[in-house]
Order: sequence, then C-alpha cells, then structure tokens
Amino acid sequence: MAVLVALGAFLMTLAGGWTAQRVTDRRHLVLGLAGGLMLGVVGLDLLPEALHAAGHEVFGVPAALLLFVAGFLLAHLVERTLAARRAAHGGGENGHRAPEVGLTAAGAMVGHSAMDGVAIGAAFQVGGGMGASVALAVIAHDFADGFNTFTLTSLYGNARRRAVGMLVADACAPLLGALSTAFVHIPEPVLGGYLGLFGGVLLYLAAAEILPEAHHEHPARPTLLCTVAGVLFVWLVVGLSG
Repeated sequence: MAVLVALGAFLMTLAGGWTAQRVTDRRHLVLGLAGGLMLGVVGLDLLPEALHAAGHEVFGVPAALLLFVAGFLLAHLVERTLAARRAAHGGGENGHRAPEVGLTAAGAMVGHSAMDGVAIGAAFQVGGGMGASVALAVIAHDFADGFNTFTLTSLYGNARRRAVGMLVADACAPLLGALSTAFVHIPEPVLGGYLGLFGGVLLYLAAAEILPEAHHEHPARPTLLCTVAGVLFVWLVVGLSG
C-alpha cells in the first residue's frame, strides 16, 4: 500500500514539473491549498501521533517535540546553506548563476523526496489512517517539489535535458523510500521520533517556503481561503479515519 501511495507522489511530482513549463497565474491557489494541507497534517495528525508513539521525555520535554524542533531547524539550515551558496555564486545577479548551484538545490529536493517515501512507509506501519494522512501531505507538497526541482535546475542555466533528468529522479525518490520500509519494521519509539522530525521539516516547508510563495504578489483572500480549506479538509479526514 505504501508503494502504491508513493506512486501518487511520483505522478504529482511529474505534474509539478510539467506545470513549471506551463505556469499560469493560478499557481498561487494550488500552493495555498498545498500549504493548508501540510499545516493540517502536521498539527492535527502527525504531531499527536508522534507524541503518542515516542512517549518518553528528554530533560523534561517529550522526545518527539525535541525532534520536531530539530526537523524545523534542519530544514532551515539546509535552506539557508543553499541560499548562501547561491549568493556566493552570484545567484542574485541575472546572467551570473552557476549551474552547479541549481543541481545542488535540485539534489537536495531529491533527497528530501526519498525521505518523504520513508515517511509514507513508516506511517503505514502505524496504521492505515495515519498512512493516508501522511500520504495526503506528501502528495500535496510533491507538486511543489516537482515544480521547484525543474525551476531551480533551469533557473541556474542548466539545459532542459538536465532539468528533466532531475525531475524524473525527484519523482522516483519517494517510490524507492517507500519500498525500503517494506523490508524493515521500525520500532514504535523510533517511528514516533522520525514522525516528529518529519513534522518539523514539513512545517518549515509549509510556513517558510510554500505559503510565502503562494501569497507573493497575489490577492491574499482567495489564497487564504484555499489554505483554510486545506486545513479543514485534513480535519475531516482525521475525524473520519479516527
């Protein structure tokens, strides 16, 4: 089941890359909805389940919460490191971008997508409802991953062939990650810790990347409504699956 769901992530990643070549002004609504879905999954399902699975505390704080914060900081560190590299290679100057920076950023997206697949498989080990909820978040933001992978690779002067190659690698990564969990049973405390870490990463992507991009230079009300609709939809899914 996890591999079949990861196939949905594969298709959504390709759809995002395809859209990147035919971008329209409605992209902000799609990203607003994706951000709401991700926020809802983190706050309403992923984090509560992580706290339940990894119940022990470290110096008075639940281990899942510590890893949640660590995941957020890790995503922030990676994003800032890539931003610094882009600046060092003239990323802020049109016509003076280093192709290697685009490939590095796209490679980071591929690695992140592989961990998405692991998260799907790990969540299905907890239960079908949890797996469906995490899969919803992953599939929602894999559209943005595909869009950004193609855009980043092309933006820094790489040929279209390379951009398509990185897009295909990014699409395949969740399948490989989910497949790996079919051969390994993850202990519940480790599973809870990983879900907490992944929740922090997911929250960072929603709050610092997807939602700001969705609201950038666009009317706020329609995008905000899409975001709220995403959160409410996750609440409905959690309620029905519970």
